Amino acid sequence: MKNLYFLATVLFTLLLASCSKDNETPEVVNEEELITTLTVTLVPDTGGSSIVLTTRDLDGDGPNEPEITISSNLTAGVTYNGTIELLDETKSPAEDITEEVEEEADEHQFFYTIGSGLDVTATATNLDSEGNLLGTEFELTANTASNGSLTFTLRHEPTKPNQGLSSAGGETDIAATFSVIVE
Repeated sequence: MKNLYFLATVLFTLLLASCSKDNETPEVVNEEELITTLTVTLVPDTGGSSIVLTTRDLDGDGPNEPEITISSNLTAGVTYNGTIELLDETKSPAEDITEEVEEEADEHQFFYTIGSGLDVTATATNLDSEGNLLGTEFELTANTASNGSLTFTLRHEPTKPNQGLSSAGGETDIAATFSVIVE
């Protein structure tokens, strides 16, 4: 009888040990979206034709370089109202990632890096719900005739507020560099 009692105690202990009290709710994983295309549209505040800068990389991290197009040069002394559109063109129809970035504005921020030699200024004009910069809308002023690089970088989960890209932290969702000419 002692053996039966001992065996029952051991089995009961093993049964209790195998049961876990995992009452934690699993953390929702927010998968990063694929961004294949970034389009910057610059509308001059003086009227006239818009300028469109596009980078398209349909193979993502594949071997092919992105296709970069710029519709025309900027005009010195003109201020442009800019918008950024992000797409995943691996899907049909293409998925508009801009909507998700704006819905999750507290977790995103665009930065504009102006290379040496290019005389432009760029300032974000739209904000997240906390009053921090988002930057899918911005104002760009082409000051004087010049040329150089203009890079648009989208950071996911940056520190907000921040002093710019160098102090933002987070992860880069996309970075696109354009060779810009101001006439």
